[in-house]
Amino acid sequence: MNRRTFTKSLALGAAAPALAPAAEKRLQVGYTALVWSALPRSPENLEAALKDISELGFHSFETFAEVLETWETKGGLGELIAKHKVPLKSGYQTVNVIDPAQKKETLERIIKRANVIRKHGGSFMVLAPNSVRRAEFKFAEHKDHIISALNDYAKAMNDAGLGTGLHQHTGTAIDSEEEVYTVMRAVDTRHCKFAPDVGQLQKGGSDAAKVVRDFASILVHMHLKDFAGGQYFAGYSPLGEGKVDLAGIINTMEKVSHPVNVMVELDPSPNAPITPRQTAETSRKFLVKLGYRFRT
Repeated sequence: MNRRTFTKSLALGAAAPALAPAAEKRLQVGYTALVWSALPRSPENLEAALKDISELGFHSFETFAEVLETWETKGGLGELIAKHKVPLKSGYQTVNVIDPAQKKETLERIIKRANVIRKHGGSFMVLAPNSVRRAEFKFAEHKDHIISALNDYAKAMNDAGLGTGLHQHTGTAIDSEEEVYTVMRAVDTRHCKFAPDVGQLQKGGSDAAKVVRDFASILVHMHLKDFAGGQYFAGYSPLGEGKVDLAGIINTMEKVSHPVNVMVELDPSPNAPITPRQTAETSRKFLVKLGYRFRT
């Protein structure tokens, strides 16, 4: 390139419009405490989880509703949250959706726990269906009660001041893609929104990104999880190491007009070669590459 060509290229560059800055990301990403649980629903591991979640700058946390209740009963939940300075967003609650005889007891239990969540600044209750023996389970026989139970539970959560939604789950009464679509097209979505686990959708054979697109208008809470099919973490993986179209999913939810809670999650794996914190660091790096910012 001679001097004349170089000068001309500079002039053209100066005349060209500046590149528009990347759009600011709307979603603030939190983290569930699951991967820190040596045993499912173990309250003693919550403090270690909150320490890491806070130090890594995630915007909020979620844990099992019964874990929150246990800490509240001991009188230490408020102090724990204040100590680690990471807000509570949501509680995860399993509800029986196939046995009418258990509805009253379930309602009483979740209302009590909803009050704990609300007291400590949380805004959402994740409703996960109860486990069933999938080989024997006949969804059609239970469909009507599943729908009515979810409607009743969701209405009760709204009355308690919380948003709520269905969280489909492997090995439960709502697992397959067909079951998810059947239920979400039948429930009263004024009260019962959609709160999926995208990794479990993918593991179950669904195209998680397509399911998210199909229900984006009523999707208000999400467990952002990747699935790699490996030997650790029940086959799941830190974000960016699996098969889920996470960027597509996040992009879909960035475009909706309503608020959406996004909570990164990974299943516990005590014998894994990396620590829970290291998995969270990997997921954080993936999100930073997508343009997400974290608390400092």
